[in-house]
Amino acid sequence: MATRPSLFTRGLSSLSQSTDANSPSVSSPAEQRDDAKRNLFKTMRPLPTQHYWNVYFDRQAKDQKKEDDSAYQASLEQLGTQIESVQDFWRYNNNTPVDQIKMRESIYLFKSGFRPIWEDRRNVLGGSWTFRVPKSSGPDFWTRVQLMAIGEKLQEAVDEGDTICGVGLSVRFNSHLISIWHRDASKKKSIDNILQAVLDDLPPELKPKPDNYFYKKHSDHPGFNPPPELQAVLDSQKKAQEAAAAKNDSVKAAPAE
Repeated sequence: MATRPSLFTRGLSSLSQSTDANSPSVSSPAEQRDDAKRNLFKTMRPLPTQHYWNVYFDRQAKDQKKEDDSAYQASLEQLGTQIESVQDFWRYNNNTPVDQIKMRESIYLFKSGFRPIWEDRRNVLGGSWTFRVPKSSGPDFWTRVQLMAIGEKLQEAVDEGDTICGVGLSVRFNSHLISIWHRDASKKKSIDNILQAVLDDLPPELKPKPDNYFYKKHSDHPGFNPPPELQAVLDSQKKAQEAAAAKNDSVKAAPAE
């Protein structure tokens, strides 16, 4: 029979490591193992995330109109302290019971500097993928998407010059709406690659059907209501896109020499 490997205790100063075989045991083997684990965790250095992340909770009232932007922003509550490491993330995630979030409430994990508001100056030109997930598999799906975010797997998928802003989960009657926000909705490569990255990462039992996910620009939402200065930016971008499209059409229509 193979011998059981000895417990690794180097550097765990609180453990008794007497070399005297006749020394009395001060604790049981099980207690020593538990003590070793606790001290090992204490000596482990936190694994930092590449970006800092904040958690927001939205208690939007059922009859609250999204057009009232000031009221909507007031309903957003930043939870806890900034997430700066993998340990921070698991501490937050393991203590956030998704199944207890109420109807029409939402939770968001966003990079520091971004807020989960369509009209925010850093989001106004962006959009998001939304996945409609059964509540039975929503928490698992949500954890995986968050890990893809803090692990930079989603950021690796977007086109150059684009940025992942954050991810969110909203509760509906019989499903969870899980969204992935990025900053530049004009980059089709980003849109396609984000979706593919998610589908590739999910196990077969969590993969959503094609009619259960969709992409939408923030500006296409009925309640989108940016301030005048940001609306001017949107109008300018739209004109530039229309001019580029017209130029491409004229090139295609030109007779070959």
